[in-house]
Amino acid sequence: MKVSLEWLRELVEVRQDAAALAATLTNGGIEVGSVDDLNAGLTQVVIGVIQEQGKHPNAEKLWVCRVGTGEKSFSVVTGARNLREGDKVPLALPGAQLPNGLTIQASKLKGVLSEGMLCSAEELLLETTLGERRSAGGILILPQAAPVGEKLAAYLGLDRYVLDLELYPNRPDCLAMVNVAREVSSLTGEKTHLPKWADTTQLPQLPLSGDIRVMIDEPDLCRRYAGLLVDEVKIAPSPDWMRRRLSAAGVRPINNIVDITNYVMLELGQPLHAFDRETIEGAVHVRRARAGEKLVTLDKADRSLDPDMLLIADERKALGLAGVMGGLESEVTEKTRKLLVESAHFEAVSIRRTGRRLGLRSEAANRFEKGVNPYGCLAALGRVSELLLRLGAGRPLGLVDEVGRLPAPRQIVFTARRTAEVLGFDVSARDLRLVLDRLGFSFEPEGEEFRVQIPSYRPDLEIEEDLIEEAARLLGYSRIPATQPRGGQTQGRRTEEQEFRRRLRHVLAGAGMDEVTTYSFVRAEADAAWGSAKDAVALLNPLREEQGVMRTTLIPGLLEVAQRNVSRHNLDVSVFEIGNVYLAEQPDRPLRRLPRESLRVAGLAAGKSKRHWLTAPYAHDFFYLKGILEEMAREFRLTFAFRPARDEPLLHPGRSADIYLGETKVGVLGEIHPAAAKEWVPDRGVVFELEVDPLFRQAGIWLKARSVPRYPGVQRDLAVVVPRGVPAAEVRERILELGGELLQQAEIFDVYTGQPIPEDHRSLAFSLHYLSPERTLIDEEVNALNARIIEGIQQDFGAEWRKE
Repeated sequence: MKVSLEWLRELVEVRQDAAALAATLTNGGIEVGSVDDLNAGLTQVVIGVIQEQGKHPNAEKLWVCRVGTGEKSFSVVTGARNLREGDKVPLALPGAQLPNGLTIQASKLKGVLSEGMLCSAEELLLETTLGERRSAGGILILPQAAPVGEKLAAYLGLDRYVLDLELYPNRPDCLAMVNVAREVSSLTGEKTHLPKWADTTQLPQLPLSGDIRVMIDEPDLCRRYAGLLVDEVKIAPSPDWMRRRLSAAGVRPINNIVDITNYVMLELGQPLHAFDRETIEGAVHVRRARAGEKLVTLDKADRSLDPDMLLIADERKALGLAGVMGGLESEVTEKTRKLLVESAHFEAVSIRRTGRRLGLRSEAANRFEKGVNPYGCLAALGRVSELLLRLGAGRPLGLVDEVGRLPAPRQIVFTARRTAEVLGFDVSARDLRLVLDRLGFSFEPEGEEFRVQIPSYRPDLEIEEDLIEEAARLLGYSRIPATQPRGGQTQGRRTEEQEFRRRLRHVLAGAGMDEVTTYSFVRAEADAAWGSAKDAVALLNPLREEQGVMRTTLIPGLLEVAQRNVSRHNLDVSVFEIGNVYLAEQPDRPLRRLPRESLRVAGLAAGKSKRHWLTAPYAHDFFYLKGILEEMAREFRLTFAFRPARDEPLLHPGRSADIYLGETKVGVLGEIHPAAAKEWVPDRGVVFELEVDPLFRQAGIWLKARSVPRYPGVQRDLAVVVPRGVPAAEVRERILELGGELLQQAEIFDVYTGQPIPEDHRSLAFSLHYLSPERTLIDEEVNALNARIIEGIQQDFGAEWRKE
């Protein structure tokens, strides 16, 4: 936000120079990035007097003047016809860089040396009415009392500084001159002289008009739409003072109507737009664009629109992009005689989305995106009405005003006790009253409390702590005492969740797997095949078709990694990824809340292990990944149960398993189905995926030391014959249950088929380790436990004990 110091002095008493004022604002939390001196272009412009004037010997339309500056005289060639001998004029000396960007050099014009340039008001960005004779189209003629040789800026007493404010997102109110003036007043204690319409309670006394109807078709995107109807419009240049202030703010002057809307936007912070009313057919609608609809905007670009964009339209056509840019067809031109001046409150996200998709940026859109006073629409139209009458630019007829859902007024209880607790120094009720008076807020004292009415132009004040921050700014940060840090010092360390993830990576990498990171956006078909199509979040504007949805599973990303490796002749792959998946978990679209993020760990293996001189390569098969998962479980003192997979059509039915932690399914492991393998990976690929949160909740993160057993354990081997369809994992789980507390381990060490085992059976051999922490076990009690185990699995699985 560029703030003209000259304009600011009209709104608030400023006793400081530009540099001091910039320091005051910055110390008060409104950072000033730079202070620009617009007089810098006048440093080598002095007051001269025309001593002689004659025709140019080689050009009919040029004149040669001798211009004196007191100590010296200069030969200057000019084309101006409004000069007479004795006139006092601005003389730009060689080396001058004028405010309009022109650099002056001594040079010959048609054979005659010109040692400078006589300047017009326009070239110096000054008012054209400063001199004795109006200078439009000619040289600025200064009063006869002007001292020859003095610098022009010093003589005119110009105070043309511009403060460039670097505003943070929480202070959009300072995109308005009146609010910057309020800020200066609160920080310095000086009085303000704000225009009447800066107070939104002083609404313009104009009748409501029925000439045009306004219909808000999208009340969620437009809270209010007001319009000022104007007749007898006279298009003309704006006065010098308005043009000068707009230029200082970085806005190009165009004509009186457009300039008035821009001036009020800068002054009050409310974006406005003027439509040629004679181009409007029927009612004005605030609606979404239709699919395929087009609009030629004021920059003469033909733009394709979509239903996410908010439009201002009549019964037949689009008139403009709401809050972003108007349409060319309804533009104000020299032929315009009737106006509709729009003052509305549009929803910020809609404006931001439209601007980004179309690559359009404007001062109006910038304000809507950051936040506009929802109660400032009519006040801005009142100021427009006042300026139209003052400049003779048109006759205001009346208002149209359609009001939607405006936010309720805010009230905050402000207490000295809480303020003192937060700031760390004594604060009295008198101090709080001083702060609120300087802020200009209305309040009702109730004992030691103040019930404060928050003005609608301050969206950053929501809770008591926000008012406490205002108190700190105005009472002075220097009052906050320096104190030693309180509390004990703690040594930095990872959180348990961070430590769990680190060790999870360590286990998988230690098993020979490579970690990868893939995109969170994947192809919709792949995600639907491996994940949950109903929970997938589709992107409205994907970067490319292959990244159309947010992933609900990590597996498609790993498969792409495998495909990329195979295409480069790396057939042996073993990779894992730890990352979030995104689950909508709501049937309605578009989503009304953000999707749930779930942390997963997934792995993929294909081909064989790397060749090594000491060992032969082994296949990356189901048992390879199962072994890695069991090692992971041991690392975190977890127990995984592997049960036959259900509802996994892309996995091999005989080489896949659902992974359980207790009675909770936490993941899946399996070989890719042969029918699907050709589409995804060559040979036999194996994948797994686990939810991390249930693992973390039950994991033993930190190691706990325990004493070495004092008593020896007892080892027993047990071989049983079971039907082929009985999972070995279920047999092992039942053995551990039957063995009780004394059975510490039960591991499978052999699986045998063949003679003398029946064809539809197999032999499972387990190594059982018994141990008591209190005594030495005797053979009788171990044998009794073994017998109990044999009896139990015989009943549960039809098992037969192999004695030999």
